[in-house]
Amino acid sequence: MRLHSEILEQAACLERLLRSQRKTIEQIAQAIRQSDIQYAFLAARGTSDNAGRYANYLWGAMNDLPLALATPSLFTYYHQPPRLKKALVVGISQSGQSPDIVSVLAEGKRQGNLTLAITNAPASPLAQLADYVLDIQAGAELAVAATKTYTAELMAIAMLSAAMGENPDRWNELAQAPGWVNEVLEQDHAINQAAQRYRYMEQCVVLGRGYNYATAFEWALKLKELTYVAAEPYSSADFQHGPVAMVARGFPVMAVAPTGYVFDSMLELLTYLKEDLLAELVVIANSAQALAMAQVPLSIPAATPEWLSPVVSIVPAQLFAYHLTLAKGYNPDQPRSISKVTETR
Repeated sequence: MRLHSEILEQAACLERLLRSQRKTIEQIAQAIRQSDIQYAFLAARGTSDNAGRYANYLWGAMNDLPLALATPSLFTYYHQPPRLKKALVVGISQSGQSPDIVSVLAEGKRQGNLTLAITNAPASPLAQLADYVLDIQAGAELAVAATKTYTAELMAIAMLSAAMGENPDRWNELAQAPGWVNEVLEQDHAINQAAQRYRYMEQCVVLGRGYNYATAFEWALKLKELTYVAAEPYSSADFQHGPVAMVARGFPVMAVAPTGYVFDSMLELLTYLKEDLLAELVVIANSAQALAMAQVPLSIPAATPEWLSPVVSIVPAQLFAYHLTLAKGYNPDQPRSISKVTETR
Protein backbone atom coordinates (compact mmCIF):
# COMPACT_ATOMS: atom_id res chain seq x y z
CA MET A 1 0.00 0.00 0.00
CA ARG A 2 1.44 3.35 -1.05
CA LEU A 3 -0.11 5.28 1.82
CA HIS A 4 1.26 2.92 4.44
CA SER A 5 4.77 3.01 2.98
CA GLU A 6 4.71 6.82 2.88
CA ILE A 7 3.63 7.00 6.53
CA LEU A 8 6.59 4.76 7.38
CA GLU A 9 9.00 7.03 5.44
CA GLN A 10 8.39 10.04 7.65
CA ALA A 11 11.30 9.73 10.08
CA ALA A 12 13.72 9.49 7.14
CA CYS A 13 12.03 12.45 5.42
CA LEU A 14 12.39 14.64 8.49
CA GLU A 15 16.03 13.68 8.94
CA ARG A 16 16.74 14.54 5.29
CA LEU A 17 15.00 17.90 5.60
CA LEU A 18 17.01 18.79 8.70
CA ARG A 19 20.25 17.79 7.07
CA SER A 20 19.75 19.47 3.70
CA GLN A 21 17.74 22.65 4.32
CA ARG A 22 19.09 24.26 7.48
CA LYS A 23 21.39 26.66 5.63
CA THR A 24 18.59 27.75 3.27
CA ILE A 25 16.23 28.26 6.20
CA GLU A 26 18.77 30.34 8.08
CA GLN A 27 19.15 32.55 4.98
CA ILE A 28 15.36 32.99 4.84
CA ALA A 29 15.30 33.90 8.54
CA GLN A 30 18.01 36.51 7.97
CA ALA A 31 16.02 38.02 5.10
CA ILE A 32 12.95 38.22 7.35
CA ARG A 33 14.93 40.03 10.05
CA GLN A 34 16.35 42.49 7.52
CA SER A 35 12.94 43.28 5.98
CA ASP A 36 11.22 44.79 9.02
CA ILE A 37 8.47 42.17 8.83
CA GLN A 38 5.57 42.97 11.17
CA TYR A 39 3.39 39.91 10.56
CA ALA A 40 2.97 36.84 8.36
CA PHE A 41 0.11 36.45 5.89
CA LEU A 42 -0.32 32.78 5.01
CA ALA A 43 -2.30 31.08 2.25
CA ALA A 44 -2.93 27.33 2.07
CA ARG A 45 -5.63 24.74 1.47
CA GLY A 46 -6.46 21.32 2.91
CA THR A 47 -3.64 19.57 4.73
CA SER A 48 -1.34 22.55 4.11
CA ASP A 49 -3.92 24.79 5.77
CA ASN A 50 -3.56 22.65 8.88
CA ALA A 51 0.19 23.21 8.74
CA GLY A 52 -0.65 26.92 8.64
CA ARG A 53 -2.61 26.52 11.88
CA TYR A 54 0.58 25.22 13.48
CA ALA A 55 2.54 28.22 12.17
CA ASN A 56 -0.14 30.51 13.62
CA TYR A 57 0.60 29.24 17.13
CA LEU A 58 4.33 28.59 16.80
CA TRP A 59 5.48 31.81 15.13
CA GLY A 60 3.23 33.80 17.45
CA ALA A 61 4.44 32.12 20.63
CA MET A 62 8.11 31.63 19.79
CA ASN A 63 8.87 34.49 17.39
CA ASP A 64 6.47 37.32 18.36
CA LEU A 65 5.23 37.18 14.76
CA PRO A 66 1.45 37.57 14.39
CA LEU A 67 -0.03 35.47 11.61
CA ALA A 68 -3.15 36.03 9.54
CA LEU A 69 -4.62 33.16 7.51
CA ALA A 70 -5.51 34.43 4.04
CA THR A 71 -8.93 34.24 2.43
CA PRO A 72 -7.90 33.49 -1.18
CA SER A 73 -11.34 34.15 -2.68
CA LEU A 74 -10.79 37.86 -1.92
CA PHE A 75 -7.95 37.67 -4.43
CA THR A 76 -9.53 35.45 -7.11
CA TYR A 77 -13.29 36.06 -7.10
CA TYR A 78 -13.89 39.33 -5.29
CA HIS A 79 -10.72 41.00 -6.60
CA GLN A 80 -10.52 42.92 -3.31
CA PRO A 81 -7.21 41.91 -1.72
CA PRO A 82 -6.36 43.50 1.62
CA ARG A 83 -3.45 45.89 2.08
CA LEU A 84 -0.39 43.84 3.03
CA LYS A 85 2.07 46.36 4.36
CA LYS A 86 5.24 44.93 5.96
CA ALA A 87 3.96 41.36 5.64
CA LEU A 88 5.81 38.14 5.04
CA VAL A 89 3.48 36.54 2.49
CA VAL A 90 3.68 32.75 2.70
CA GLY A 91 2.14 30.12 0.45
CA ILE A 92 2.12 26.50 1.63
CA SER A 93 1.26 23.91 -0.99
CA GLN A 94 2.57 20.41 -1.53
CA SER A 95 2.14 20.64 -5.31
CA GLY A 96 2.54 24.40 -5.69
CA GLN A 97 -0.19 24.25 -8.34
CA SER A 98 -3.32 25.74 -6.80
CA PRO A 99 -4.16 29.02 -8.57
CA ASP A 100 -5.75 30.65 -5.51
CA ILE A 101 -2.61 30.16 -3.40
CA VAL A 102 -0.43 31.43 -6.24
CA SER A 103 -2.67 34.50 -6.57
CA VAL A 104 -2.07 35.47 -2.93
CA LEU A 105 1.72 35.38 -3.40
CA ALA A 106 1.43 37.29 -6.67
CA GLU A 107 -0.52 40.08 -4.98
CA GLY A 108 1.86 40.10 -2.02
CA LYS A 109 4.77 40.54 -4.39
CA ARG A 110 2.94 43.24 -6.35
CA GLN A 111 2.52 45.17 -3.10
CA GLY A 112 6.26 44.94 -2.44
CA ASN A 113 6.29 42.29 0.28
CA LEU A 114 8.75 39.48 0.92
CA THR A 115 7.28 36.20 -0.35
CA LEU A 116 8.00 32.62 0.67
CA ALA A 117 6.84 29.31 -0.82
CA ILE A 118 6.89 26.17 1.32
CA THR A 119 6.40 23.32 -1.11
CA ASN A 120 7.41 19.85 -2.23
CA ALA A 121 7.64 21.07 -5.84
CA PRO A 122 10.47 23.62 -6.28
CA ALA A 123 9.73 24.00 -10.01
CA SER A 124 6.01 24.71 -9.47
CA PRO A 125 4.22 27.99 -10.29
CA LEU A 126 4.17 28.91 -6.58
CA ALA A 127 7.90 28.37 -6.21
CA GLN A 128 8.70 30.18 -9.46
CA LEU A 129 6.89 33.25 -8.17
CA ALA A 130 8.29 33.42 -4.61
CA ASP A 131 11.35 35.37 -3.48
CA TYR A 132 12.38 32.39 -1.35
CA VAL A 133 11.56 28.70 -1.66
CA LEU A 134 11.64 26.26 1.22
CA ASP A 135 11.77 22.85 -0.48
CA ILE A 136 10.43 20.30 2.03
CA GLN A 137 12.14 17.49 0.06
CA ALA A 138 9.66 14.77 1.02
CA GLY A 139 10.14 12.97 -2.29
CA ALA A 140 7.32 11.81 -4.55
CA GLU A 141 4.08 11.35 -2.62
CA LEU A 142 1.87 9.02 -4.65
CA ALA A 143 -0.95 8.37 -2.20
CA VAL A 144 -3.87 10.78 -2.46
CA ALA A 145 -3.95 11.43 1.29
CA ALA A 146 -0.99 13.60 2.33
CA THR A 147 1.13 12.26 5.18
CA LYS A 148 4.87 12.72 4.75
CA THR A 149 4.42 16.10 3.06
CA TYR A 150 2.37 17.27 6.05
CA THR A 151 4.98 16.35 8.65
CA ALA A 152 7.67 17.84 6.41
CA GLU A 153 5.70 21.10 6.22
CA LEU A 154 5.43 21.13 10.02
CA MET A 155 9.16 20.49 10.34
CA ALA A 156 9.96 23.28 7.87
CA ILE A 157 7.77 25.69 9.87
CA ALA A 158 9.49 24.62 13.10
CA MET A 159 12.96 24.97 11.57
CA LEU A 160 12.16 28.47 10.35
CA SER A 161 10.94 29.34 13.85
CA ALA A 162 14.20 28.08 15.35
CA ALA A 163 16.21 30.02 12.79
CA MET A 164 14.29 33.24 13.40
CA GLY A 165 14.82 32.80 17.14
CA GLU A 166 18.52 31.92 16.83
CA ASN A 167 18.18 29.44 19.69
CA PRO A 168 20.61 26.48 19.53
CA ASP A 169 18.62 24.52 22.14
CA ARG A 170 15.66 24.40 19.80
CA TRP A 171 17.84 23.05 16.99
CA ASN A 172 18.96 20.30 19.37
CA GLU A 173 15.32 19.39 19.99
CA LEU A 174 14.57 19.45 16.27
CA ALA A 175 17.38 16.96 15.72
CA GLN A 176 15.58 14.49 17.99
CA ALA A 177 12.25 14.67 16.17
CA PRO A 178 12.99 11.95 13.57
CA GLY A 179 13.84 9.54 16.39
CA TRP A 180 10.60 10.35 18.23
CA VAL A 181 8.62 9.76 15.04
CA ASN A 182 10.42 6.45 14.54
CA GLU A 183 9.40 5.36 18.05
CA VAL A 184 5.76 5.97 17.15
CA LEU A 185 6.08 4.09 13.85
CA GLU A 186 7.21 1.04 15.81
CA GLN A 187 3.69 0.92 17.29
CA ASP A 188 2.17 0.21 13.86
CA HIS A 189 0.90 -3.28 14.74
CA ALA A 190 -0.57 -2.18 18.07
CA ILE A 191 -2.37 0.76 16.43
CA ASN A 192 -3.74 -1.65 13.80
CA GLN A 193 -5.25 -3.75 16.57
CA ALA A 194 -6.66 -0.68 18.35
CA ALA A 195 -8.35 0.66 15.20
CA GLN A 196 -10.42 -2.51 14.76
CA ARG A 197 -12.61 -1.42 17.68
CA TYR A 198 -13.99 1.47 15.57
CA ARG A 199 -14.82 -0.28 12.31
CA TYR A 200 -18.50 0.63 12.69
CA MET A 201 -17.91 4.22 13.79
CA GLU A 202 -19.81 6.73 11.67
CA GLN A 203 -19.18 9.97 13.54
CA CYS A 204 -16.79 11.40 16.11
CA VAL A 205 -15.22 14.61 17.32
CA VAL A 206 -11.49 15.33 17.40
CA LEU A 207 -10.13 17.65 20.09
CA GLY A 208 -6.88 19.55 20.45
CA ARG A 209 -5.70 22.90 21.72
CA GLY A 210 -2.72 25.22 21.31
CA TYR A 211 -0.10 23.80 18.97
CA ASN A 212 -2.21 20.66 18.52
CA TYR A 213 -5.26 22.53 17.31
CA ALA A 214 -3.61 21.79 13.95
CA THR A 215 -3.37 18.09 14.80
CA ALA A 216 -7.07 17.89 15.61
CA PHE A 217 -7.93 19.32 12.20
CA GLU A 218 -5.50 17.07 10.36
CA TRP A 219 -6.61 13.90 12.16
CA ALA A 220 -10.23 14.75 11.39
CA LEU A 221 -9.34 15.38 7.75
CA LYS A 222 -7.66 11.97 7.45
CA LEU A 223 -10.70 10.27 8.98
CA LYS A 224 -13.01 12.08 6.57
CA GLU A 225 -11.07 11.50 3.37
CA LEU A 226 -10.05 7.88 4.08
CA THR A 227 -12.74 6.31 6.31
CA TYR A 228 -15.67 8.61 5.40
CA VAL A 229 -16.42 9.11 9.10
CA ALA A 230 -18.08 12.42 9.91
CA ALA A 231 -15.19 13.64 12.08
CA GLU A 232 -15.54 17.18 13.41
CA PRO A 233 -12.45 18.96 14.80
CA TYR A 234 -12.65 21.43 17.66
CA SER A 235 -10.49 23.38 19.99
CA SER A 236 -11.15 21.79 23.36
CA ALA A 237 -12.22 25.24 24.59
CA ASP A 238 -14.67 25.82 21.73
CA PHE A 239 -16.03 22.32 22.18
CA GLN A 240 -17.29 23.21 25.64
CA HIS A 241 -19.25 26.18 24.25
CA GLY A 242 -22.08 24.05 22.86
CA PRO A 243 -20.85 21.05 20.84
CA VAL A 244 -20.20 18.99 23.99
CA ALA A 245 -23.98 18.50 24.08
CA MET A 246 -23.53 15.87 21.33
CA VAL A 247 -21.69 13.55 23.72
CA ALA A 248 -23.61 10.69 25.31
CA ARG A 249 -22.61 7.23 26.53
CA GLY A 250 -20.27 5.61 24.01
CA PHE A 251 -19.87 8.68 21.78
CA PRO A 252 -16.37 8.51 20.24
CA VAL A 253 -14.03 11.37 21.10
CA MET A 254 -10.49 11.54 19.67
CA ALA A 255 -8.14 13.82 21.61
CA VAL A 256 -4.55 15.04 21.35
CA ALA A 257 -3.23 15.91 24.81
CA PRO A 258 0.56 16.07 25.16
CA THR A 259 2.13 17.69 28.19
CA GLY A 260 2.59 21.45 28.10
CA TYR A 261 0.77 24.68 28.83
CA VAL A 262 -2.69 23.44 27.82
CA PHE A 263 -2.34 19.95 29.33
CA ASP A 264 -4.21 20.62 32.57
CA SER A 265 -7.23 22.00 30.74
CA MET A 266 -7.23 19.02 28.36
CA LEU A 267 -6.97 16.55 31.24
CA GLU A 268 -9.86 18.22 33.04
CA LEU A 269 -12.03 17.93 29.94
CA LEU A 270 -11.04 14.29 29.33
CA THR A 271 -11.94 13.46 32.93
CA TYR A 272 -15.36 15.06 32.52
CA LEU A 273 -15.97 13.28 29.21
CA LYS A 274 -15.06 9.91 30.65
CA GLU A 275 -16.50 10.05 34.16
CA ASP A 276 -19.57 12.24 33.68
CA LEU A 277 -20.57 11.72 30.05
CA LEU A 278 -19.23 8.14 29.61
CA ALA A 279 -17.63 8.99 26.26
CA GLU A 280 -15.48 6.55 24.31
CA LEU A 281 -11.98 8.09 24.28
CA VAL A 282 -9.01 7.65 21.96
CA VAL A 283 -6.15 9.76 23.35
CA ILE A 284 -2.75 10.63 21.91
CA ALA A 285 -0.49 11.71 24.77
CA ASN A 286 2.87 11.37 26.49
CA SER A 287 1.44 11.41 30.02
CA ALA A 288 0.28 8.37 31.97
CA GLN A 289 -2.56 10.47 33.42
CA ALA A 290 -4.00 11.34 30.02
CA LEU A 291 -3.45 7.89 28.56
CA ALA A 292 -5.27 6.34 31.53
CA MET A 293 -8.41 8.26 30.53
CA ALA A 294 -8.66 6.40 27.21
CA GLN A 295 -10.27 3.18 26.10
CA VAL A 296 -7.58 3.35 23.38
CA PRO A 297 -4.36 5.10 24.47
CA LEU A 298 -1.88 6.05 21.71
CA SER A 299 1.43 7.10 23.22
CA ILE A 300 4.14 9.41 21.93
CA PRO A 301 7.64 9.67 23.49
CA ALA A 302 7.64 11.31 26.92
CA ALA A 303 10.49 13.68 26.00
CA THR A 304 8.56 15.30 23.11
CA PRO A 305 8.38 19.07 23.84
CA GLU A 306 5.02 20.73 23.38
CA TRP A 307 6.19 23.03 20.57
CA LEU A 308 7.26 20.02 18.47
CA SER A 309 4.48 17.66 19.52
CA PRO A 310 2.36 18.22 16.36
CA VAL A 311 5.18 16.73 14.25
CA VAL A 312 5.05 13.56 16.36
CA SER A 313 1.42 13.33 17.47
CA ILE A 314 -0.04 13.26 13.95
CA VAL A 315 1.80 10.01 13.16
CA PRO A 316 -0.29 7.70 15.39
CA ALA A 317 -3.36 9.54 14.08
CA GLN A 318 -2.30 8.76 10.49
CA LEU A 319 -1.74 5.11 11.32
CA PHE A 320 -5.08 4.94 13.14
CA ALA A 321 -6.89 6.39 10.10
CA TYR A 322 -5.05 4.06 7.70
CA HIS A 323 -5.83 0.88 9.64
CA LEU A 324 -9.43 1.96 10.26
CA THR A 325 -9.82 2.44 6.49
CA LEU A 326 -8.80 -1.18 5.92
CA ALA A 327 -11.00 -2.38 8.78
CA LYS A 328 -13.98 -0.71 7.11
CA GLY A 329 -13.15 -2.43 3.81
CA TYR A 330 -12.06 0.68 1.88
CA ASN A 331 -9.00 1.24 -0.28
CA PRO A 332 -6.68 3.79 1.43
CA ASP A 333 -4.86 4.44 -1.84
CA GLN A 334 -8.01 5.31 -3.80
CA PRO A 335 -10.37 7.39 -1.65
CA ARG A 336 -13.57 8.24 -3.45
CA SER A 337 -14.28 11.62 -5.04
CA ILE A 338 -10.82 13.20 -4.53
CA SER A 339 -7.57 13.38 -6.47
CA LYS A 340 -3.98 14.11 -5.49
CA VAL A 341 -3.83 17.68 -6.79
CA THR A 342 -6.82 19.99 -6.34
CA GLU A 343 -6.53 23.29 -8.22
CA THR A 344 -9.04 25.61 -6.57
CA ARG A 345 -9.52 29.21 -7.65
